[in-house]
Amino acid sequence: MIEFLAKKWIHNREDVRDPEVRRRYGVLCSLTGICLNIFLFLGKYLAGVLSGSIAIMADAVNNLSDAGSSLITLIGFKFAGMKPDQEHPFGHGRIEYLSGLAVAAAIMLMGVELGRSSIEKIRNPEAVETGALSIGILVVSVGVKLYMSHYNRSIGKKISSSAMKATATDSLSDAVATTVVLLSMLILKFTGINVDGWCGVLVALFILYAGYGAARDTLDPLLGQRPDPELIEEIQRITLSHPEILGIHDLVVHDYGPGRVMISLHGEVSGDGDIFELHDVIDCIEKELKEKLGCEAVIHMDPIETNNETVRRTREEVAKMAALVNPEMTIHDFRMVTGSTHTNLIFDIVIPFGEKRTDEEIREEISRRIREKWKTYCAVISVDHGDVL
Repeated sequence: MIEFLAKKWIHNREDVRDPEVRRRYGVLCSLTGICLNIFLFLGKYLAGVLSGSIAIMADAVNNLSDAGSSLITLIGFKFAGMKPDQEHPFGHGRIEYLSGLAVAAAIMLMGVELGRSSIEKIRNPEAVETGALSIGILVVSVGVKLYMSHYNRSIGKKISSSAMKATATDSLSDAVATTVVLLSMLILKFTGINVDGWCGVLVALFILYAGYGAARDTLDPLLGQRPDPELIEEIQRITLSHPEILGIHDLVVHDYGPGRVMISLHGEVSGDGDIFELHDVIDCIEKELKEKLGCEAVIHMDPIETNNETVRRTREEVAKMAALVNPEMTIHDFRMVTGSTHTNLIFDIVIPFGEKRTDEEIREEISRRIREKWKTYCAVISVDHGDVL
């Protein structure tokens, strides 16, 4: 159904890097979710009234809250699609993350409320009817929720939307929850054992876990998560495909919302090259990154000595020393300043996350190794933290 509606309503629907295409996909899925959740609420509410099951009634209210969550997602996509303005020069894309966080909060709130009502039902159990109509409504509900989870997850992956992925997780947890309610009714029907309240508790736990997962997925980009390794590899591939670029470091990815990514990096070039030609190469790389990855790129041109054999060999030796301290450690911005009594080796080291030693301990270890090899060489070390490039 979603694909059929997308063909009718979304022009150039395969161009998911287009903000308008993403917005239309988000609006379409959100509106569909609102309609389906209201339909499920009405059906389950009827089944709950007929059967007297607290678990079914709670599941019905959960679907009503899901309709509200879809409305929040819809509003999030509408605002996220707003153009940059004077106060928000990088756009409003992070509103989509906030809408996903609001959905996660609604999920967890419903889990808490359902848990409370289910515990009360355990303390004071009531008779539950197990009619064919109620069972049939629950079976249909499971099928609809599985379909909703499928289309939200597939579209969310297609347009890289954490809000839609959170909605997909919510729909899947609803399908599991409704299945548990359905099993409780079948157990009562065939064994006479009333486990309605206990099943309500299980449903509440499923909902709370789903809410936690959705909150984690939407909080990570807001807090500043590690960039996608595939994106990093593609940036490296494009940049280093130009022979003038000898290496890159200090790569930073700024996420201002889906489709609004900015990157900055240092590109190492030969210090003997023509500055105008190298500047032209840098411009071309920035344009290529924009065209292929949709990223606004800023590249700092970092000249290094390539024809000085002493500098080259010394840099290689120092890089080996750093790797002995930590195999994932790298160096960059290496320079040699020779004086009458000693030579300064000036460079940066990149310490990977997870290293237990302090920055000063790392500096001292590398400096010691340099002094042992070259008596008149002194290390002047700056420390960076992050992933190795």
